[in-house]
Amino acid sequence: MYENIKTQTLNTFTELVEKAKLKSGDLLVIGCSTSVVTGSIIGTASSLECAEEMYSVFYPYLKEKGIFIAAQCCEHLERALVVEEEYAKKHNLEIVNVIPVPKAGGSNATTAYEVFDSPVVVDGVKANAGIDIGGTLIGMHIKRVAVPLKMENNKIGGASVICARSRPRFVGGERAVYDKNLM
Repeated sequence: MYENIKTQTLNTFTELVEKAKLKSGDLLVIGCSTSVVTGSIIGTASSLECAEEMYSVFYPYLKEKGIFIAAQCCEHLERALVVEEEYAKKHNLEIVNVIPVPKAGGSNATTAYEVFDSPVVVDGVKANAGIDIGGTLIGMHIKRVAVPLKMENNKIGGASVICARSRPRFVGGERAVYDKNLM
């Protein structure tokens, strides 16, 4: 089962990075219900093994590209996020005192806390893009303006995947000129 999940994970993250035009220094918020990935109802069967298998493919890929990760915790930790301390300090993010575990934070955040170089948990972020695996509601953590991405790779295991990128707001009116590279 995990070989298929790992292949789907890498394909989805590769497509997301390309379509969202993510570059070194950008932040990607990841919400993931391992319960849904493995075929259960969200919040009922958190799987560290599943999260570890998924991280084994997307984490090295994103790290090599210099893309930072914000791993969203579940609702029991009020959707706080695990980030690298370096990112939190550089962006003056408020650090909160909690360590995610599978039943309070979820396996996604727990695994991030275990594999990151220097993990901290923060109250909120404004990410350049996001991936919602299994209906975890990440929209609150994406910069304005969030733009949905049409993904060919839109399933990981039993979970639907929804991705978004952000773009700067358009200001002005009918006489305004816009930079097409920012759309």
